[in-house]
Amino acid sequence: MDRYAPIAEHGVVGDLQTAALVSSSGTIDWWCTPRFDSPSVFGSLLDSERGGHCRLAAELPDESGATVRQLYLSDTAVLVNRFLTPGGVGEVADFMEPVEGTDPTDRHRLVRVARVVRGSLSFTFACRPRFDYARASHSLTRADERSAVFHGPGTDLHLQATAPVTLQADGDDITARFTLEAGEMAAVVLTSAASGGPVPPAPTLDGVAEDLEACHTFWHTWLRSSTYRGRWRDMVNRSAITLKLLTYAPTGAPIAAATMGLPEQIGGERNWDYRYTWVRDASLSVRALIDLGFEEEAHAFRRWLRDRIEAGATPSGDPLQIMYRIDGEPHLTEEILDHLEGYMGSAPVRAGNAAADQLQLDIYGEAADALTVGGGMGAIRGWKAISDVLDWLADNWDRPDEGIWETRGGRQNFTYSRLMTWVAFDRGIRLASTYSRPADVARWTDVRDTVFRQIVDRGWNEERQAFVQHYDTDVLDASLLLMPRVGFISPLDPDWLTTLDAMDQELVSDSLVYRYDPAASPDGLRGSEGTFNLCSFLYVEALARSGRLHQARYAFDKMLTYANHVGLFAEEIGPSGEQLGNFPQAFTHLALVAAALALDEQLDKAETRPGAGAGRPHPPLRGGEAGD
Repeated sequence: MDRYAPIAEHGVVGDLQTAALVSSSGTIDWWCTPRFDSPSVFGSLLDSERGGHCRLAAELPDESGATVRQLYLSDTAVLVNRFLTPGGVGEVADFMEPVEGTDPTDRHRLVRVARVVRGSLSFTFACRPRFDYARASHSLTRADERSAVFHGPGTDLHLQATAPVTLQADGDDITARFTLEAGEMAAVVLTSAASGGPVPPAPTLDGVAEDLEACHTFWHTWLRSSTYRGRWRDMVNRSAITLKLLTYAPTGAPIAAATMGLPEQIGGERNWDYRYTWVRDASLSVRALIDLGFEEEAHAFRRWLRDRIEAGATPSGDPLQIMYRIDGEPHLTEEILDHLEGYMGSAPVRAGNAAADQLQLDIYGEAADALTVGGGMGAIRGWKAISDVLDWLADNWDRPDEGIWETRGGRQNFTYSRLMTWVAFDRGIRLASTYSRPADVARWTDVRDTVFRQIVDRGWNEERQAFVQHYDTDVLDASLLLMPRVGFISPLDPDWLTTLDAMDQELVSDSLVYRYDPAASPDGLRGSEGTFNLCSFLYVEALARSGRLHQARYAFDKMLTYANHVGLFAEEIGPSGEQLGNFPQAFTHLALVAAALALDEQLDKAETRPGAGAGRPHPPLRGGEAGD
């Protein structure tokens, strides 16, 4: 379907409370406001006809030899679409100035600036919002030829332009066409606000230039906090900026991705809403943020997590649930938006996420690790939060659950869930000792050791010589690539090395890693999926820590070639190298950071000991990989 831009043909801009996707053709095809998890105003990403969009692009005559390039201004979230034609060179810059502080606001401002640097170019503009996931109608009012207001349910979208743009009504939508000569520029500004609020001041070119400079300054200043000085600085910086863009500043809660409904298989049903905060994903990001020097963001999330534990009140009665809305609300009712055809016909389109009701016991290990890494949990409130959870877990750890991948095929005794239960008690015991805090350490120790023995006895498959997905299968699972990182097993332990070898043979394809084999371990869903980017980066980290540096560096460099043109990753890579799933995905980018840090560390050690660190010979191309 040519009506849909490839998932990878997008960049993202945001203001730390909401985010918009901009295609390389100059179309904003996804924007939810006033929050990440609000209904969409522009949603043509999920239905090209009904969803709504805002397009600003240079006119490119057929067979003109024109090219279009999309890029970020270095170390910022300012996105530029550049149009290069024989008759002129111009660009459109898109940005949202970050809303600093912890106060949520209903006013969000998306700025689009067109300019020509050589020759002459004509630009076309169309603004066709469709409120509430295109379920609600809107009305249009106009004050003059350069301003208009779209009135939707509870939300007004103000559209304002500078000269020479003249806005024309097209029904209840707006279009325009204008021409710029070399050195000239024009701006259109979209401001979302609560219905009936004050009209934003009219934009001026000087004011827009100041806003753009302020946006540059924010990102450059923020990035200076990074302590990363390794080999992959550009990619690590882009991942850090992306993680920041996907974090809701008022609460410190990171979302899993900016989108919903983007498919893991074109035409398939694996289409989920990722605009929420997963305890697991966010907890795993804490160490990456601290290792990069971004301690403020890590501490903000830990406060959010502590508040969730203290609040309780989950529908199930458990101390935590696997995901929340960005403000901590635990109710995420899933609904089918059957009026939308889905990206390239991939239906159903789901808003909300029914997996919030699943039991996934691994989240307690990830939460405990996040609450302890970097110190600071000796505080009374923090300690009480984690100790109460561990007391509950001591009574509830040995239960089948849905597991990390949120399968809808029934509960199992997943090895990864038990692994993270072990982590929870291990971290709690350490904290109690470090800060001399009251706790039933004897009981925690007994449970921790019982879990360890159970994993070794039942999670290990003697025939496969590997740790497996759950206790009643011989299927492998890439989530277990975290076993060395969390300290359960040495990365050089023979049992771990044979597990890694088994994953090489079954889950790895040309350095790309599948989560598991759905055919061998049915997950209750139809269709297939691509390789999982998170797992591919976890694989790099595991290889590096196991001393297989040649293979690790090859896999990492190969994986980076699958980033899109502006350094972003979706959730998965499809069979033809295309990006699949929600975009951009935080889990992928935090795993990229962790892999880069681990690989840098191990390469640095190897370089200080000539001839060491490469591990046993391990060719980059193996059976079942490209080149065989």
